[in-house]
Amino acid sequence: MTVQDAITELVLETFRLNGRLLASGDALVADLELTSARWQVLGAAALSPVPLSVAQIARNMGLTRQAVQRLANEMEGGGLLRFAPNPHHQRAKLVVLTAVGKTAFAAAMKRQGAWAAALGKGFAVRDIAAAATTLRTIRQRLENGTDNEADS
Repeated sequence: MTVQDAITELVLETFRLNGRLLASGDALVADLELTSARWQVLGAAALSPVPLSVAQIARNMGLTRQAVQRLANEMEGGGLLRFAPNPHHQRAKLVVLTAVGKTAFAAAMKRQGAWAAALGKGFAVRDIAAAATTLRTIRQRLENGTDNEADS
């Protein structure tokens, strides 16, 4: 097997895994009136030390601004978040979790801890960390455009 074959298999398996992760996440938080996508946006806002705009959340999470805006609008309507004025940009409001949003996120994360522990059972921490490092490096290469070095 070549490096190219191994990367191709890793990419294909990542696509398969992504679908399973989204379905599992949806099932895990469905009764909290969340989806994996909503949970992802809540998490980006909850874990940031400062309020973020929709565009910043989208960039941080590798999503489109339009998708995050649609989700944020829905979640505002559901009372999970609110939009606050942005002192740095008149039109790009900041996403702020409401008390309901904080409670929903905390409940989701409590479930995620138990889910992750069960999913990781039998794996060595170093193997999981190595897999995460490999995926992070590939993502960073894609973000930095270094995936196209063969074209130059």
